[in-house]
Amino acid sequence: FHMIDVGPKQPTARRAEAQGRIVLSKEAFVALRDGKNPKGNVLALAETAGIMAAKKVSDLLPLCHPLPIDQVIVSFQLQPESFSVLVLCEVAVNAKTGVEMEALAGVNGALLCVYDLSKAVDPVLEIQDVRLNYKRGGKSGEWVHPSAKKAEVPATQAEAAQLAGAKVALITISDRVSRGEAEDKSGLRLQDLFKAAGATITEQQTIPDERAQIGALIRRLALETDAEMIISTGGTGLSPRDVTPEAVEDVCDRLIPGFGELLRSSGADFIKTAWLSRSVAGTIGKKLVIALPGSPNAVSEGLSVLMPLLKHSLHTLRGGDHHAIR
Repeated sequence: FHMIDVGPKQPTARRAEAQGRIVLSKEAFVALRDGKNPKGNVLALAETAGIMAAKKVSDLLPLCHPLPIDQVIVSFQLQPESFSVLVLCEVAVNAKTGVEMEALAGVNGALLCVYDLSKAVDPVLEIQDVRLNYKRGGKSGEWVHPSAKKAEVPATQAEAAQLAGAKVALITISDRVSRGEAEDKSGLRLQDLFKAAGATITEQQTIPDERAQIGALIRRLALETDAEMIISTGGTGLSPRDVTPEAVEDVCDRLIPGFGELLRSSGADFIKTAWLSRSVAGTIGKKLVIALPGSPNAVSEGLSVLMPLLKHSLHTLRGGDHHAIR
């Protein structure tokens, strides 16, 4: 057996949700629903059991790492048409590895508690449909079960509030995507992440790796639209066609070196070639311009470290007090 060494990895925000269902007889379901189970409040105890189970995973599964769990949320949906209860368990952590098993353990702990308390009413019970709905964070980014709707993957309250009310324009810079030869995965990832943070997407464009065209589009978005941020993905590498940094420098009034430095430093925790990225940021008047790398994972990783800075950046660009946002 081989327990993965996560020592070299950096902690990142991670979240996962699992679900499962228990089918009861009509009598057992009514007792649960109406609070008449002879053993007490079934769902209240099952919620506690789910939270406890999620926190005990490393004691139960030999190769799982102990994690400093930040949050466990166990919830229930009664489904009277099938005399069943859908159990959901969402787990969050800031750590070097994910919490998929914790979410699954939480669901199973809650389901087993419902089973234990309900079997005295009627032992004909069945646990079904246990699965991971989604996981988020880390090098692999976001994964959603094919049977789970995208809308079922929520943003946390903190995530949803980070850029509430902000307006952002998005640009994908790629010869192949602009010709329709490749899917715009990075652009879609940008869109999802900014929407989850509460921002409004004012415009989304795809253009080829042409320096003059890139600069002209960035300048138009900054000067002729109400977008407060212009975020691009692609064209920041070492290829002769990678000219996004030059285009950004052509049109910006000021550069913000720290953004690129932070992106390279944090990205190198995931992949050492991040040091070869030429990501850059700057301002045009009161508008913020950021050029991110061109892969979906790099977009996710980059925004995860930049997101806490964006709100303050916009605040100060609008003329706000440097000390007003902490």
